[in-house]
Amino acid sequence: MLSILKKERNILILSLIIGVIITFSYVTATANFYTRDLQEGIASKIIRFHCIANSDSKEDQELKLKVRDEILNKMKSKMSEAKDVNATRKIMLENIDNIQQIAESVIASEGKDYKVEVKLEENVSFPVKEYGDIVMPAGKYEALRVIIGEGAGKNWWCVMFPPLCFVDESYAIVDAKSNKKLKDTLTYEEYRRITENKKVDVKVKFKMFQ
Repeated sequence: MLSILKKERNILILSLIIGVIITFSYVTATANFYTRDLQEGIASKIIRFHCIANSDSKEDQELKLKVRDEILNKMKSKMSEAKDVNATRKIMLENIDNIQQIAESVIASEGKDYKVEVKLEENVSFPVKEYGDIVMPAGKYEALRVIIGEGAGKNWWCVMFPPLCFVDESYAIVDAKSNKKLKDTLTYEEYRRITENKKVDVKVKFKMFQ
C-alpha cells in the first residue's frame, strides 16, 4: 500500500514538474517572440550609424571619434531635412561618396593613410544600447557603416534617424526635438517599451506541497 502511494506521489510530482517546464517554455517563447517583434518593428523605422576603428590603440580610437564627429557635423544639416527613414536612406545613398571624402580628409589630416569603406548595409547586428532614458533593443538594423583601415578596433554606434547621435555619451540626453521625432516615428507600444528602460523578465513561481 505504501509503495503504491509513493508511486502515485512520484507520478504527481513528475506531472507537476512537466507542467511547470511546459508553462515556462511557453512563457519564454512568448516573451522572445514579443521582444523580437518589438525589435523588428523598431528596426524597420530607423537607421543607425556604425563607425569602426582600425584598431584598439589609443591613437586609432581617437581617430575614430574625430572621423565620427566630422561626419555628424557635416551631415547634420542634410539629415535634419529627413522626415522619415526613406528620406534618410535617400540622403545617405546620395552622400556616400561625400561621407567617404570627409572621413578620408580627417584621416589624412591626422597623418594616416588608412583606407575607408563607407556603405549603407542591412541586417547589421547591434547590442543593447542606452541613450539617456532610451534603450534600443539588441538585434539587426540597417546602418551607415564607416570602416577605418582594418576595422579591427572597438566601434561606436548611434541612431542616425531619428537623430540620437551624441558627441559626449557620458551625459547622453535626448533633446525635446529628437525625442518628439522618435515618438512620432514609432508606434505607441514601441516608444513606451524603449523609454521604460525595462527588459522582458520571465519568472515562473510555484509551490509543491507545504
